[in-house]
Amino acid sequence: MVTRTVRQTRVTLPDFDAADLDEVDSLDERDRLMEFAYSDARLREFSLSEVQLMDGRISGLTTERARLTGLRLNSVELIGCDLSGLRWGDSKLSRVTFADCKLLGAAWENVVLDQVVFDRCKFDLATLTRVRASGPVIFLACSLREVQFAAADLSSAAFDECDLSNVEFDGGKYRNLDLRGNDLSTLRGLSSLKQVIIDRPQVQQLAEALAAELEVTYGEDLEE
Repeated sequence: MVTRTVRQTRVTLPDFDAADLDEVDSLDERDRLMEFAYSDARLREFSLSEVQLMDGRISGLTTERARLTGLRLNSVELIGCDLSGLRWGDSKLSRVTFADCKLLGAAWENVVLDQVVFDRCKFDLATLTRVRASGPVIFLACSLREVQFAAADLSSAAFDECDLSNVEFDGGKYRNLDLRGNDLSTLRGLSSLKQVIIDRPQVQQLAEALAAELEVTYGEDLEE
């Protein structure tokens, strides 16, 4: 099986033969869809509920509004999709890869991630509430500016070369979350980040983030 590795975090990628995929016009024609390809759809609204997708590829999907609930994805690739404003809840993703996808302002809630990779995706202004990494998860070269993780469990996750500007951690579990290879100087909610993994030079970055969060005043900046 093909894997993607960031330091100690290894994710097993989707495993299917692209030659075996059948092109489909819709993803909701039946409760279970296998060995499919869904390409270049341009939709004003995209809704999907209580569907299991297996061994397939979704590429070039663009929608103004998307709502996904109760989905089960297993061995699925999403490539070059624009799902900005997505609402995704009560779902489980196993061996799923997102590559070059836009998820700006998305709201994820009660989504379980196991063997998932986000590669060069844009999550800016998104909210991830009670998102749980039950297995390894990798965020690679993603933009997560002003993202909020609320009561999340990212204990099996790793971030690498990501833009974490003003990312906020509001409660949750982050033991062994690997934050090496990222600038941590503007993180918020540092009290939630107990027992994470960092490099020694990043201690100064966390000190800067803590000073900003505490709104400290430096004595040398006071007017005499």
